[in-house]
Amino acid sequence: MAKTNAKKSQPENNGNPAESSVEVKKIDMSDPTIQQAVEQGMALIKDGKSKADAARAIYDLLESQGKEVIVAAFIAGATLTEKGALTYWYNCKRKKAKEQVKD
Repeated sequence: MAKTNAKKSQPENNGNPAESSVEVKKIDMSDPTIQQAVEQGMALIKDGKSKADAARAIYDLLESQGKEVIVAAFIAGATLTEKGALTYWYNCKRKKAKEQVKD
């Protein structure tokens, strides 16, 4: 058998490996509720609490906001990546839904 040096085709990212296909929306973080949630998350991280603890505290304050706002607050206040923040948002949302079913 002959070996070939065929390369798998990969999408071009114009030399920026961190560039993703997901467009990040700009969120207005000047809302006092959002600022309070971010500050509370940062304080928990500074006190040695986990990122999950910070994310839950942020989610409790911003539960009525949209997904994009909460994810942006997770990134700023719980020191999460975009993908990590989205995962934490999903987990927090699912946990709240379970708690509401129990009540």
